[in-house]
Amino acid sequence: MRTNALTQLLIACLSLMTSIVSAAPPPTEQRMFRYELHGEAITDPYHWLEGSDAPEIAGEEPELDAQVSRWTDAQNGYTRQVLDGLAGRAAIEAELEQLLSLDAYGTPQMAGEWLFYTVRRGSQAQPVLYVESEGAAARVLLDVNTLDPTGLLALAWYRPNADGSLVAFGTYQAGDEQTTAHILNTATGEWLADEIDGRVAAVDWLDDGRHFVVRRLSEPGNPYSGQITLHRVGRHPSQDPVLFDQYAEGPLATTWGPYPVVSRDGRWLVVIYFTGTDSNDVWYYDLAAALRGEAQRIDLIVGEKALTSGFIENDTFFALTTWGASNKRVLAFDLTAAAPQRYVELIAARDDAVIDEIHAAPGRIVVEYLADAYTRIEQFDRDGAALGVLELPGIGTASIATQPERDTAWLRFESFSEPEAIYRVDLPGGTRTLWRRPDLSVATDGLVVKQVFYASPDGTRVPMFLLHREGLKLDGNNPTVLYGYGGFDISLTPGFNEMWLPWVSRGGVYAVANLRGGGEYGADWHRAGMLENKQNVFDDFYAAAQWLIDNGYTRSERLGIRGGSNGGLLTGVAITQRPALAAAAIVAVPLLDMLRYQHYLMARYWVPEYGSAEDPAQFEFIRAYSPYQRVVPGTKYPAVLLTAGENDTRVHPLHARKMAAALQAATASDPETDPILLWVDRSAGHGQGKPLKLRVRDAADQVAFVAWQLGLALD
Repeated sequence: MRTNALTQLLIACLSLMTSIVSAAPPPTEQRMFRYELHGEAITDPYHWLEGSDAPEIAGEEPELDAQVSRWTDAQNGYTRQVLDGLAGRAAIEAELEQLLSLDAYGTPQMAGEWLFYTVRRGSQAQPVLYVESEGAAARVLLDVNTLDPTGLLALAWYRPNADGSLVAFGTYQAGDEQTTAHILNTATGEWLADEIDGRVAAVDWLDDGRHFVVRRLSEPGNPYSGQITLHRVGRHPSQDPVLFDQYAEGPLATTWGPYPVVSRDGRWLVVIYFTGTDSNDVWYYDLAAALRGEAQRIDLIVGEKALTSGFIENDTFFALTTWGASNKRVLAFDLTAAAPQRYVELIAARDDAVIDEIHAAPGRIVVEYLADAYTRIEQFDRDGAALGVLELPGIGTASIATQPERDTAWLRFESFSEPEAIYRVDLPGGTRTLWRRPDLSVATDGLVVKQVFYASPDGTRVPMFLLHREGLKLDGNNPTVLYGYGGFDISLTPGFNEMWLPWVSRGGVYAVANLRGGGEYGADWHRAGMLENKQNVFDDFYAAAQWLIDNGYTRSERLGIRGGSNGGLLTGVAITQRPALAAAAIVAVPLLDMLRYQHYLMARYWVPEYGSAEDPAQFEFIRAYSPYQRVVPGTKYPAVLLTAGENDTRVHPLHARKMAAALQAATASDPETDPILLWVDRSAGHGQGKPLKLRVRDAADQVAFVAWQLGLALD
């Protein structure tokens, strides 16, 4: 009896011990690996966490991947212990579930007598595709939630043909973005036998309703095998004629690759071939000749440092381009002309705004402008004469969907304090009618939205949006989260962010800095933050933080920084260049080992943006900021939450794994109060297509983490 009682006591004690959150992260074995770049030896003790995807690994791949998986499980377990036990996390998760469960409508598409749109209602994991027609109630056309009860099957896109009788759509699984295209019959809901794989982009139907142009990968596992084909309904994709093949271009094979612009009558195919993140070539083919095997490539804009996009109407290619205009202009190319390279400038570039998008409508071009990072929309006739401004509900972010044959358009609008609303717009009259807007469960009229401008160290004027509740005291004591991105010509514009409403409502500040590298002020703004200019992005970010401190919003002890993907690189650099700048950092799906990033997944696409350490000149400026190589033992690093997706086909999770191991070993901070946490989502990729429950969990993790670190009470 005595022995049995002692055994039970020991078991009880062991059970209690295992329920206590470990103060230290799981240990990570160092396995020294060395390689050489330009005569310099590089050591990497956590190279093994790259797994079998590392180009140097051979012979023991299955066992190595099993070791990486076990290590990841241990890290995930540690992170969940910490995050799930945070004060107020359960309450904030319940609140976020309600906010993120707002009905979410997709922008409608009209075809024939049909109106198509997506809705994700309440707790549904993924959006559902609906169709309706005049006099008939809306009905479900496609519900991916019923196809996969886990909620991991995502609807990537859908496109009805000209009369709406058929709908092509793409789906992918667990965030991998390896989209497969299918076709269904609108009247019956029946799926046709057609199935096209290879990361298929949204297709372009021809007016005959039986053919569409496809942008896909000829080898689904090879991100550099871009191909354009012409699919006919009912024909096996292997029999589809190839209109353009990236492999055939030889040295161009590791650029962004080809994207089609097709005239709906099937006569013309314009190929947009990306040669970098700030440039593409543009040429075109007579599509009928291409199908006969007699294609003749005709150049329009080739070899220029310019980005171009556009649409084709009546044998004219309307081009939106940075060629000769950092803020973009609109040119018209006559594809039937003897010298098609000659163009007419329809809409000139402006100094006060960047043209963001152009859209075709009957007899007009609808233009989306970006002015100081918010949207303006204007209309022009096909000769470029101004037809007036389309009034928006306020200052915010808007996008418009038009059709060449309809005067009706669909406008999406949101701001920091207003959720996305969709309006039906009569273009000739310029009037709009509200179609759908979700009902908010919280009031936003007490929020203050402000845009400020600050100076970066080199004197550049940079804008920043601030969101907080009324009556904020500028005493330097407000918990503040600063968000940034700064890359790839991507602009950060005002958007309704349900995730951070609970933060702001409790007295926190949320700031969004429009750093160089984005597209807010045109091509020059983008180029000022890429390649050898990348340090400008980081300096802009630090200056934003300093402005918040100098103007009484916060102090370093109550400042958190947040970024994802290229923004994860930003926050990764910040904690290694300026470890005392902030008390907490969210480093989501990041690039961090910049000496090796180009070897993985589709990352060679990004060499024109970042450069490559394989180039001796570029090696120097990349090494100067590459976060993984800048981790220094004995440094007091802030608390860090790193995240990655196991199925990410853009940024390899190795970056977050290696950085977590390096920071955990190096930091002089107390892991109980300032931990380095890693969460690798086994059911996700880069973030796209996540079901509601995973989005709620991730949002609660981030908000609870920074609230804990910055001292904001969530209860």
